[in-house]
Amino acid sequence: MDKSEEEKLSTFRDQIDEIDSQLLGLFNNRAEIAQMVAEIKKAHGGDELTVFYRPDREAQILDRIRAANRGPLSSTQIDHLFKELIACCRSLEQQITIAYLGPAGTYTEAAALKQFGHLALTRALMSIDEVFREVEAGSSNYGIVPVENTTDGMVKHTADCLMFSDLKICAELEMPIHQAFLVPRDQEEENVEIIYSHEQSLAQCRTWLRTNYPGVQQQAVSSNAAAAKLVSESVGAAAIAGEIAAKPYNLVVKYRNIEDSLDNKTRFLVLGREDVGPSGRDKTSILVSTRNEPGALFRVLEPFHRHNISLSRIEARPSKMSSWTYVFFIDFDGHHESEAIRNVLTEVENVASELKTLGSYPKADD
Repeated sequence: MDKSEEEKLSTFRDQIDEIDSQLLGLFNNRAEIAQMVAEIKKAHGGDELTVFYRPDREAQILDRIRAANRGPLSSTQIDHLFKELIACCRSLEQQITIAYLGPAGTYTEAAALKQFGHLALTRALMSIDEVFREVEAGSSNYGIVPVENTTDGMVKHTADCLMFSDLKICAELEMPIHQAFLVPRDQEEENVEIIYSHEQSLAQCRTWLRTNYPGVQQQAVSSNAAAAKLVSESVGAAAIAGEIAAKPYNLVVKYRNIEDSLDNKTRFLVLGREDVGPSGRDKTSILVSTRNEPGALFRVLEPFHRHNISLSRIEARPSKMSSWTYVFFIDFDGHHESEAIRNVLTEVENVASELKTLGSYPKADD
């Protein structure tokens, strides 16, 4: 590097230092204003639940920032920066606790950190039911659970809990899922006699397993992280899990991206005890029970068509109330506070045997 290039480099570094100083001041200015907002909320909260996590407001901020972004940072990079900034400011207002389907090292933990930032307090629980109970009891402010996967469809345990819980869906997010084949660090060349993983992960890698490990025993366990823990304590075992599960259990990645579908994503729900206001880009989830008679489902769906409301999901589940009866989970565009959606839901309620609004919330980022 010649002298002129060294001078240019020094000038650029000085400029970066100056910008960093400006950013520091702006970050702290934002934090101070966030603290003022918190004081107003606390002063006027009364007996009602004072809400410091506002997914509708955060979605509006991120949409505005993305629209204004001219690069070279990508929208994904901008999202990451501002989500952490928002999380830092939120932690000054109130430290919130997030319950998630554990143990540590699962994609659900990664979803919790993506949604709430790395400063959030997290609690790993061993079942989806426990996550619901934890939030219902007020022991955690919010919960995160998986609800559907592009390969395997709806997560039945989450659906069953949504039927009977009073919790509201506050937000959703999608995570790309890449499965890895993990083995103990000192057993990379050992023969694999058993493969542990969550039942959905085993299903997502069915073809790869049939090709590479035909005849090897497969054992479903409660989570991929639990599989990694079992392998760390075993000989001749391997786990299918995300790469994030390797380090905590001293495992190594023998094969990457072994899922049969490379466009494998899981959708997660954020659960809370309060409704979320409109963000301008919302989705609503409802649960509908129909009468056991011809045309019952058609009469439920017809108002959506007539009012030009776009449906994004319809899924049936056994009702758990009586044999051979079903409920339908329906997702559609819009917020339940809007006049159009209120009119549709009124019509649906008139023809359904039961209607339950699970929540309106900002759509997951594209």
